[in-house]
Amino acid sequence: MADLVYPPVIALAKTAFAGLGLRITVTGAEHIPTTGGAVLASSHVSYLDFLFAGFAALPSKRYVRFMAKDQVFRHRVSAPLMRGMHHIPVDRAAGAAAYGAALRALRSGELVGVFPEATISRSFTVKELKSGAARMAQAADVPLIPVVLWGGQRLLTKGLPRDFSRGKAISIAVAEPLHPDASDDAGKVTDELRRRMTALLEQVQQGYPDEPKGEDDRRWLPAHLGGTAPTPQEAAALDAAEAAKRHRAG
Repeated sequence: MADLVYPPVIALAKTAFAGLGLRITVTGAEHIPTTGGAVLASSHVSYLDFLFAGFAALPSKRYVRFMAKDQVFRHRVSAPLMRGMHHIPVDRAAGAAAYGAALRALRSGELVGVFPEATISRSFTVKELKSGAARMAQAADVPLIPVVLWGGQRLLTKGLPRDFSRGKAISIAVAEPLHPDASDDAGKVTDELRRRMTALLEQVQQGYPDEPKGEDDRRWLPAHLGGTAPTPQEAAALDAAEAAKRHRAG
């Protein structure tokens, strides 16, 4: 398919990131195939993760078609860009259409990006995963590739003030693909995906070059690493309260 919008968006993102002095490191990019379909299952810590996860495929000279909330496709600014980059809208009330579109993209040789946690992880650990990424990889007979992102939560995430001060490190890491068979249990495949994403995230966190600047700068670190982010249990309670509020609002 023609990609007239994607290249200038990438160029703009690179210019913005250079202006912010971001130190972006990509490891494991060799695990992303240069041809053929694959599901990229990424961790989710910030509102900028679409951009960072897409960077993981650039060394392979590939574009990622992300599955994203359909609200983004209705916004007057973002809608033309999202459609121009051939991303896939997801209406949670009618998910079958998005699933079918993703399968068609995979079977035609595209990379499809999924955030299987569904929402940003407030605890900055890997949450429980939805099984959709595994089921798509099985149905399309393509690799399922774990991706983790770290550092984006320091710029723009849930529950923290935005901070676009210069010089932050961004780590993007890709693990070896899973190759689930159609006969495999999707729940078990999803459990293995989460295990690999968690192990990779812990590795990335251990090698991350930046440290908090003081006690007031520890909110972007998970609790188990001495940060003041919510624990996974506290984060789950916050997510539940947010979902209940949305439901009441209709």
